Amino acid sequence: MKKNIFSLNQKKTSLTVSKDIIEKMIPFNKPPYTGDEDKYVLQSVKSSKISGDGYFTKKCQYWLEKECNSKVLLTTSCTHALEMAAILLEIKKGDEVIMPSYTFVSTANAFVLRGAKIIFVDIRPDTMNIDENKIESAITSKTKAIVPVHYAGVSCEMDKIMALATKYNLYVVEDAAQAVMSKYKGKKLGTIGHIGTYSFHETKNYTSAGEGGALVINDLKFINRAEIIREKGTNRSQFFRNMIDKYSWVDIGSSYLMNDVSAAFLWGNLNNADKINENRLASWLKYKSDLKELEEKEIIQLPTIPHDCIPNSHLFYIKVKTLPLRTKLISYLKSNNILATFHYVPLHSSIAGKKFGLMKNKDNHTTTESEKLVRLPMYYGISSYEQDYIIDKIYSFFDLQ
Repeated sequence: MKKNIFSLNQKKTSLTVSKDIIEKMIPFNKPPYTGDEDKYVLQSVKSSKISGDGYFTKKCQYWLEKECNSKVLLTTSCTHALEMAAILLEIKKGDEVIMPSYTFVSTANAFVLRGAKIIFVDIRPDTMNIDENKIESAITSKTKAIVPVHYAGVSCEMDKIMALATKYNLYVVEDAAQAVMSKYKGKKLGTIGHIGTYSFHETKNYTSAGEGGALVINDLKFINRAEIIREKGTNRSQFFRNMIDKYSWVDIGSSYLMNDVSAAFLWGNLNNADKINENRLASWLKYKSDLKELEEKEIIQLPTIPHDCIPNSHLFYIKVKTLPLRTKLISYLKSNNILATFHYVPLHSSIAGKKFGLMKNKDNHTTTESEKLVRLPMYYGISSYEQDYIIDKIYSFFDLQ
């Protein structure tokens, strides 16, 4: 087995750093902070408009629109962006929506709120994404949409998914919560389907001070109504653009606008997007390289990146052989002041999942693969010393087995 990184023949500086690390918990996540956020937040607070669609909201929106080459509306969360998508698609009782079971509850909830039945499809064990080859058999006359979830910022097989959508006249809503700035065949994730959704939660690559999201509109017919839904069902946005003399209630909707103070914090992240990306990529590659020996010995599995996919280094996970082994590893790391964690419990096995949906065909991989997965600490600014310590403890754990 690999020699421990912090063995006695290492430099004294490394031993000192490791001692400092041991004395405090290495968190699973830290919200990205570049140092520029303070001045932008203060500027927003001192402005005359801190509600939605203020100065920084527009700066973030224009930045994202340029990157995506699509219409983008900032929202209070990715959950709300998904709810807006369900309204835009006019999802109603009796409709069916196809998605993976291995996802966050918001992916399903947004459509259940409109009355849809969720049809869960098995995942691919290599990427943890929906198995594109299992979707067609789940399509019925009631199917209205497919919702691919780009797990860990790695793209689903979008060519095949879009081809199925065209063949059966279905909508595609990309849940790209984890995939801001990731690409598939040169296209930004969230811009391939009819609608895309992003998250700026504190656990994501970029954050709007804790909570936030965006709706990416790739089908032009949805733009006007999306603005109305986002503005409580009023045509207020058109009023502010001097397109109408007064605004009124014209449709259903809610208050989905991100406030400008949150957008100011987000601008501090987006304005440093390249720096954040490069830092996260270096950390991701370090894990991949330094844990390779364990994969070669078939002790763990490391993430797979399919050809034509450029991920955003959102998270790094390993897979162990069994659920009991995963439990022991997470406990061992915690005892050594390292906060690692598992991820989603498949939705189809939950109380609400059984009530509002069903698993189509067999669950060959969703449950078994989810029970093996361990997410390691991964965030902007994690130090190489912290990563060395984490990696060392993973090797130590398997030395003990």
